[in-house]
Amino acid sequence: MTDANQNLDGACCAEYAAMSRRSLLRGALALGGATTMVGSAMVSASASSVVPATSVLVVLSLRGAADGLSLVVPFQEKAYYDARPNIAIPPDKVLLPDERFGLHPSLEPLTTLWQAGRVAAVHATGLPVPNRSHFSAMEELEDADPGSSKRVGWLNRLVGTRNHHSPLQAVGIVSGPPPTELVGPVPLMTVGSVADMEIAGDDQWDTDPRGKRRRSLETLWGTDRSPLGKAMRSSLQATTDFAPVKATADHKAAYGNSDLGRALSEVARVIRGNVGVEVLTVDQGDWDMHSGLGTLAWGQMITNAGNLATAIAAFFGDLGDQAGKVTLVALSEFGRRVAENDNYGLDHGYGNVMFVAGAGVVGGYHCPSWPELGTGLDADLTVTTDYRSVLAEIVSARFGSSASTVFPGFTPETVGVMQGD
Repeated sequence: MTDANQNLDGACCAEYAAMSRRSLLRGALALGGATTMVGSAMVSASASSVVPATSVLVVLSLRGAADGLSLVVPFQEKAYYDARPNIAIPPDKVLLPDERFGLHPSLEPLTTLWQAGRVAAVHATGLPVPNRSHFSAMEELEDADPGSSKRVGWLNRLVGTRNHHSPLQAVGIVSGPPPTELVGPVPLMTVGSVADMEIAGDDQWDTDPRGKRRRSLETLWGTDRSPLGKAMRSSLQATTDFAPVKATADHKAAYGNSDLGRALSEVARVIRGNVGVEVLTVDQGDWDMHSGLGTLAWGQMITNAGNLATAIAAFFGDLGDQAGKVTLVALSEFGRRVAENDNYGLDHGYGNVMFVAGAGVVGGYHCPSWPELGTGLDADLTVTTDYRSVLAEIVSARFGSSASTVFPGFTPETVGVMQGD
């Protein structure tokens, strides 16, 4: 289970809690704990579809609207301290400061990666138009095609630009329905854990060495030319191609005791298995801090930020010889208000911060245009960099994919967060 599915019944926003119960799955086929998303582009399972990846993108969604002004603090801004008399991070406590920004102290596990130039923070990013509904904003963020009636996620479009198609090209490490960013015509996989990637019944209780359960399914669907038959053959082949991942070591003990740590340890196993996965998604929840965000002495921010940093640091340390091809981007559906509320928390806002780490990253703080705090809509942090500009640099630099294809109708601005862009 990932963090996004924890404690939803007690979430501050009823709309956020209800979100997890809405079915986003359309036309899917379940095999044990894994799912192949079925679309118009089907994959033949007559032979192995594995092509080792040359670049890997990990998309980490901070579910619930993380407060970017706590994670990356504008410690030179008087307006920040005026708006947050109880929960602001003192200037002398921020980590790795430059002339404008510093990191929350709980992000200390990222220090080594940051000083090596392998982590970047891009501030004042977000959706082109404010949207304070968790569910709607997540859909909009992950679809990344405003105004379109098509329900296709940007990662599905990204994989569609590649020269070969396999359901293992993109894998969501999720315990619920596939995130919107993966949904679309290209069939992709979601799985709760590496252990879940199996055919139900194809286990130690099937004592026939040829595997009765698998043979039965292959016989049933082997010549079926319907979309379901093609999807079934694709799924059967995917479970075979996934075998090297299952043979990799499990290093989750190094990630800390958090759901994000456990999920990222699964992501690392998939990457180390080198079975052709190019895109992976994972969630961290509990960022909806209307109350109890806290101070430097206590609060939810200390826990979540610490878990985030610990898990990311462990992840990059766990990749072995695959580390040089992995880029991670962390983003949230929207930010939070500049001004604290009466409950040591923050209500829904607008602008936020994105983190980019790993291969090809130009480390440090990035903010092409920093807005004056307290002057935006409802005194929110104004978005001055469309989040798609950051993602466009990543897909261009790491995959050579056209931004106009992955983000239809969008003209990106230069951010400079990736080498070669």
